[in-house]
Amino acid sequence: MEFHSNQIYHIYNRGNNKQPIFFKPENYLYFLEKVRKFILPHCEILSYCLMPNHFHFLIYADERTVETKLIGNKERNVLSEGIRNLLQTYSKAINVQNSTTGSLFQQNTKAKCIADGSRQYAETCLHYIHQNPMTAGLVVKMEDWIYSSFPDYCGLRNGTLCNKNLGFELIGMNKEHFYSESYKVIDDDHIKMLF
Repeated sequence: MEFHSNQIYHIYNRGNNKQPIFFKPENYLYFLEKVRKFILPHCEILSYCLMPNHFHFLIYADERTVETKLIGNKERNVLSEGIRNLLQTYSKAINVQNSTTGSLFQQNTKAKCIADGSRQYAETCLHYIHQNPMTAGLVVKMEDWIYSSFPDYCGLRNGTLCNKNLGFELIGMNKEHFYSESYKVIDDDHIKMLF
């Protein structure tokens, strides 16, 4: 994955063969602990959603994100390495928990730059990420899914993983209208642009 400073990225991956990656509530929490350890030091997380068989992050790349470090005899991007470490350590823990072996995630995590000069594109991505649990029928209202940053944006929780103030600023969302805007239906053509 290649990252450029001052850009917004949609990062996502799912279980191998679309299999589940989270099996019980503790798994979601453990994954978020690993996100805090391996991802947060290298970027600003604007939003996230963990689903039973996949995850989404909307991040802002800054000067930390584009740094590299020497691993073996190769220079590697620190955020790409952080994502690799996150998925590797999480997979090992799940394999121990479930007495399984092998890869839990699809081979390549995707990072789509959504900086087309349009704040609307980034806002659509943020709302899409938050709408996932509702669209999948896991909850009736987005605020009922606790494994997402939506409760933080709505002021129902004081989470510290996301920089929601930066999210509002960069994307240009109106705090007063955020909740109603979040529930607007996103058409399929706009969704395709996010991947």
